[in-house]
Amino acid sequence: MPANSWPEKDSDQENSHPLNTVLSDQSDNELENKKVPIFLNASRFQGRRIKAALVLTIVWIITIALHLISWGSMLILTLTGFLGIHAFRIIFAKHRKYPQVMEGNLPLVSVLVAAKNEEAVINRLVNNLCSLEYAGNYEVWIIDDNSTDHTPNLLKSLQEEYPQLNVFHRDAQASGGKSGALNQVLSLTKGDIIAVFDADAQVSRDLLTKVVPLFQREKVGAVQLRKAIANASENFWTKGQMAEMALDMWFQEQRTTIGGVGELRGNGQFVRREALDSCGGWNEETITDDLDLTIRLHLDKWDIECVFYPPVQEEGVTSALALWHQRNRWAEGGYQRYLDYGDLIFKNAMGGGKTLDLLIFVLIMYILPTASIPDILMAIIGHRSPMLAPITGLSLTMSVVGMFAGLQRTCLEKSNYLVLLLQTVRGSIYMLHWLVVMSSTTARMSIRPKRLKWVKTVHRG
Repeated sequence: MPANSWPEKDSDQENSHPLNTVLSDQSDNELENKKVPIFLNASRFQGRRIKAALVLTIVWIITIALHLISWGSMLILTLTGFLGIHAFRIIFAKHRKYPQVMEGNLPLVSVLVAAKNEEAVINRLVNNLCSLEYAGNYEVWIIDDNSTDHTPNLLKSLQEEYPQLNVFHRDAQASGGKSGALNQVLSLTKGDIIAVFDADAQVSRDLLTKVVPLFQREKVGAVQLRKAIANASENFWTKGQMAEMALDMWFQEQRTTIGGVGELRGNGQFVRREALDSCGGWNEETITDDLDLTIRLHLDKWDIECVFYPPVQEEGVTSALALWHQRNRWAEGGYQRYLDYGDLIFKNAMGGGKTLDLLIFVLIMYILPTASIPDILMAIIGHRSPMLAPITGLSLTMSVVGMFAGLQRTCLEKSNYLVLLLQTVRGSIYMLHWLVVMSSTTARMSIRPKRLKWVKTVHRG
């Protein structure tokens, strides 16, 4: 999910339409003939607050009703059993084998980074990305989004050192944040595969050699790398993020193995140009471009592969306050996509397996935390245990199992099970913050207007 985010102009301005920047260099006739994908219809991103309020109301009514009807407990136990079957499939799914070698001609890869005020990390980033080992051709594009520090001067010096480095400078009037920056340079790139990284990213030299072969399967529209926390040893919060990323990628890999939905995470994402074009580029009407693109790719019948190796290193936030702001942004952007594309999801546009997997994910990640508040209130009033306790218990159990398995996958050498167990316990305590984040975000979005302005995550290098 996006780490490079920065304050942007009012998203309701005319020039903020999702395709304006990516099509800016085309003639009027070309624009008239250009069909905007249904996914990016401007009306789709309106009325989020009303939709959120409606969902919140329905969740509260259903939760309260479950406490009042005699067969409410039986319904919850039945649903828990159904979810348990899905959980069983996820846990015991066998890892998919990926091709190791690219057959035929190697595709051209365009590596994109949107950067704003990244003087602390820009040298290291460019040195890393311009030193990759790849038998084919690749280009690197750094989009300087009107930086006010020394980033532009540093990029000018780096261009003299690395011939494959291209720099695009956006002006102060440019809109769209990270999505707008990526869209604006997309038409200038030549790659068949578009790789997107954040400015604090660090990758292994053989990255492209290992990732590109995964695109040999025609239905693969994108590949997401595991995000590894470079400063994981710093404190409780960074250690928790390390465990969180291991848990996340384990679930992603297991879900895709059973035909479920793989998700993009912004930093370390590779997208097939054909798939990106068919979806209309990056959406500038969302605060989490990666999660939004995830849904559109699946709606357009593309698959997303999620892999543990090679990982992409990034900085974790180091304080509770920074974590709170970042996770609220992620939660809001994640919730936005279901409000925006809910009609297409319920019409089964993705296909049965992906739709079922996604609905279960929404239930566990968003609906359950939202319903926990009325559930606890009704339990206190009725002097009984919370009605949703079985589903909550299943969800927490899956989180613990997935975190342990994910942490084990990150260990290249033989694992010390006691150390893994302690990391899992600490990570599980850390993960409890998501219950507060999710429940508060879904409630706030039904009251406050949509937010498309956010605070940039500071990278210290």
